[in-house]
Amino acid sequence: MGDNPANNHSAQLNQGEENEMEIFGYKTQGCRKALCIAGYILSCGALLLLFYWKPEWDVWANCVPCSLEEADIVLLRTTDEFRIYSRKNVTWISVSGIIKSRSDYPSIAEEDSIFSKALMKPSLQVKCIQVQKIRYVWDIYSKQFQKVGALEDHHTCSAIHTKFGSGLTCSEQSLRRVICGPNTIDVPVIPIWKLLIKEVLNPFYVFQLFSVCLWFAEDYIEYAAAIIIMSLLSISLTVYDLREQSVKLQRLVESHNNITVTVCRNKEGFQELESHHLVPGDMIVLKEGKALLPCDAILISGQCIVNESMLTGESIPVTKTHLPQADNLKPWRVHCAEDYKKHVLFCGTEVIQTKGDDRGVVKAVVLQTGFNTAKGDLVRSILYPKPMNFRLYRDALRFLMCLIAFATIGMIYTVCVFALNGEEAGEVVKKALDVITIAVPPALPAALTTGIIYTQRRLKKKGIFCISPQRINMCGQLNLICFDKTGTLTEDGLDLWGLLPSKGNCFQDVHRFPADHSLPWGPMFRAMVVCHSLIVLEGKIQGDPLDMKMFEATNWVIDDSSGHQTEGQRSTCATVVRPGPKASSASVEGFTILHQFPFSSTLQRMSVIAQETGREKQIFTKGAPEMVAMLCRAETVPLNFESKLLFYTAQGFRVIGLAYKSLQSGKQSTDLTREEVESDLTFLGLLIMENRLKRETKPVLEELSAAHIRSVMVTGDNIQTAVTVAKNAGMISPTNRVILVEANKIPGSFSASVTWKSLEENKTEDYGNLDSDSQTERRIRLAAESGQYHFAMNGKSYQIVAQYFSHLLPKLLLNATVFARMSPGQKSSLVEEFQKLDYFVGMCGDGANDCGALKVAHAGISLSEQEASVASPFTSRTPSIACVPELIREGRAALVTSFCMFKYMALYSTIQYVGVLLLYWQLNSFGNYQFLFQDLAITTVIGMTNPEGIHCMESSSYLKLCNQEAGEAICKW
Repeated sequence: MGDNPANNHSAQLNQGEENEMEIFGYKTQGCRKALCIAGYILSCGALLLLFYWKPEWDVWANCVPCSLEEADIVLLRTTDEFRIYSRKNVTWISVSGIIKSRSDYPSIAEEDSIFSKALMKPSLQVKCIQVQKIRYVWDIYSKQFQKVGALEDHHTCSAIHTKFGSGLTCSEQSLRRVICGPNTIDVPVIPIWKLLIKEVLNPFYVFQLFSVCLWFAEDYIEYAAAIIIMSLLSISLTVYDLREQSVKLQRLVESHNNITVTVCRNKEGFQELESHHLVPGDMIVLKEGKALLPCDAILISGQCIVNESMLTGESIPVTKTHLPQADNLKPWRVHCAEDYKKHVLFCGTEVIQTKGDDRGVVKAVVLQTGFNTAKGDLVRSILYPKPMNFRLYRDALRFLMCLIAFATIGMIYTVCVFALNGEEAGEVVKKALDVITIAVPPALPAALTTGIIYTQRRLKKKGIFCISPQRINMCGQLNLICFDKTGTLTEDGLDLWGLLPSKGNCFQDVHRFPADHSLPWGPMFRAMVVCHSLIVLEGKIQGDPLDMKMFEATNWVIDDSSGHQTEGQRSTCATVVRPGPKASSASVEGFTILHQFPFSSTLQRMSVIAQETGREKQIFTKGAPEMVAMLCRAETVPLNFESKLLFYTAQGFRVIGLAYKSLQSGKQSTDLTREEVESDLTFLGLLIMENRLKRETKPVLEELSAAHIRSVMVTGDNIQTAVTVAKNAGMISPTNRVILVEANKIPGSFSASVTWKSLEENKTEDYGNLDSDSQTERRIRLAAESGQYHFAMNGKSYQIVAQYFSHLLPKLLLNATVFARMSPGQKSSLVEEFQKLDYFVGMCGDGANDCGALKVAHAGISLSEQEASVASPFTSRTPSIACVPELIREGRAALVTSFCMFKYMALYSTIQYVGVLLLYWQLNSFGNYQFLFQDLAITTVIGMTNPEGIHCMESSSYLKLCNQEAGEAICKW
């Protein structure tokens, strides 16, 4: 119907990103446009409707291919398996009101920025397109569309401080505002009439409208009226749900679009303005008190404590530090590596406390605006969800195509029969079209939608909320569930169990203490007092549950009057901790926490620089024991470190390592890098905490196991602790062996080695670089087939195996049960790897660090009531995994309902279709026999399908999760 896009001038959009697309250039041609308009009129709008369903046909019919530089229409095609097309108009942005002549360019734009490159047109106009709420501007040098609305990534740390530290000029700000657009996440509530039209223009409903009109023309009123009523109910329920989701989404973002902020203007000082005027590169000032962030920004001075529950689902204060003024040529993101987020304030999060620098000012440079921000990305993922490749829908569409093919044959046969019998032309047309409406069931979409809506309402009564009803059917096929550990399988709270101090290179006796017993004074006690990120907010101490339990055990308090402390000639933000009324007697007035290196999930540790009143400064580090031990001097780490760690983690305890060192006099804490601080430490000992299983965990996992649904643990905790919890929870049978898979990169080479050992036998087997790994694969296969082995690995090993031994990874995943020390990115990657093995994967987490995995899973179930739950298709009001079997039950019932409904409607139509053709053959007329065959069809179908008919959604056999036959039948389908 048009030219093949592969032969046109094309390019990649968002190359290397998740939403990568191909873009093709087209130019509208007048004669083609005129022919298409004539086609719209002659077809009574049918051609226009076809182009609405197929935008690529619209472009190919109306336009001719051209280069992207000349294009006024672009055609986009996703690079995933779905290959979805979309059409976008190229628009022009005029900047003539801001720039009077080309000589103004250097004064208002950097030479290497997208803004200066976009403005090299003599007409002072910029060409742009908008794709999924993101604006792209044409770069005349690279000959491609580039995303705007974000600060360029090539800036170094020092460049951000020098170029943007004093703010943009009014001209620069105006130019960026025109090109980037307003800083708003605008999600208007979709009018009901628009939702209604969009729903009605669905191909199924259009066909249904055609069928109903035909039936009324033939006085077939009763059945037509019944179909109309059912369709109207289905459409009304669907539109109501869509409207409700639109209202909720609009409420989620409206509070962040109109916030008053203080901006620094170069040479003009500070000024107040509405947040929708912000542009990338603006310098904003954060004042004291709570405030919502209207954009993503890089902190360049001072310190902030923010609540990132909107992103992570966890209401734990997070400390943000300023970007260092490192004088190197590396881009700032590369310099900060994976830990760059500790300097970034994300849109939608709440600043709950600020601590200024020596001038008392907290400043940040705007990094991203609008839909480019973290919150904007979250909203876009809801507005433009990833399509689902669900077999039921795919097979249903194929079957309908077959029915249409049969209907076409029947229509030709009908035309021949009635034409040979001398019927009138109008009657022949009606009879021929009627065959199509008989063969293809018009009521099918309404019937399928109704079943899903009823299931959604039952889920709501059980406290499970769904923002993607299409995924309910997918829940019926889930055969693997990934669980987070802390807060999901185990309780959120931790109980302090004991303290294992170290002296020299030997562990001392373990110190067990009840709540009323004081801890011994010493370096380990000092570490517990200061090595945390707790804050006082509204008179209450808030922060990470682990930090809170550790600090509460010391009976110290945080001084509300904490503020600025003088260090040398600088003023630094500080937190002061003092002995509380119940604290043990110690000749110490208190500690001042001068500087903090926040906890990083990548580095698996945190550090602080603290000073005892009247004494020298000290550095304290807390984190994963293995990581802390690596940073300590070897002579301070006990020789039996690994065996002691294994002893406690094997019992399911959560173990934290502590270390410290004295800071050399004369060094300013703000001048030290994290690498300098976290080196040559003295190992202090282990903090042992108890994390109990939730009451519902074991029964639910046993129920899933009985239903032959596999359970996998994906956690950021220690691997020994994770394995023990898995055993206690019933994921791993007591009679089964656990094989620990360890992979390490060989230093100085591009290869790696893999070892594995049985945790029970403590016997290690090494397979080198696995160049000839037939023996390894054979053992893995035997272990998997026997079902008596469970593989366990940490995030580092998983990453190395995925990179160097990708052919081995699927074999390990088939029988792997525990994945520990997994980063958020690795969790998402693991879910995708399981999906590649044809598993239907569910992910259940409390929202903290699980958002990515919740989004990519077939069914993500968030146990958090925070705003991050909008990224997950399902949210449970009850924070326990008891919702998982409930969701699978309802999913199975909904899937079987859809399947039986489809069988019912398809068989009904097929039998009626065959019967009508037989009548035409024998009687050459329709007569009143149609109703006879409809009754026959109904009777036959009820007998052939499930005896419970369309009421199978309440079927007890499918609502019993452990019914093996039901589960296997559904999974096979």
